[in-house]
Amino acid sequence: MQITDIRVKKISFDGKMKAVVSVTFDDAFVVHDIKVIEGQDKLFTAMPSRKTPDNEFKDIAHPINSQMRELLEKAIIDKYNEVIAEEASE
Repeated sequence: MQITDIRVKKISFDGKMKAVVSVTFDDAFVVHDIKVIEGQDKLFTAMPSRKTPDNEFKDIAHPINSQMRELLEKAIIDKYNEVIAEEASE
């Protein structure tokens, strides 16, 4: 499975949530609402989630293993940084 497109839909400079991203796999499957979050020492991603009746958040879609999580997070953060750099140069 290959990442074929990453779209940064919303960028915010205020608060810890920096962007909302959609990722397309194999030009056939898309996952919306992946969040780019500013942590204490780096950016990280949060998968789309839904609030349960117990006020817990459960991921709707997520990587099964750490290798896929790292690959996905790196691709998303790289694209986010690319979009930020393009906006800064305009």
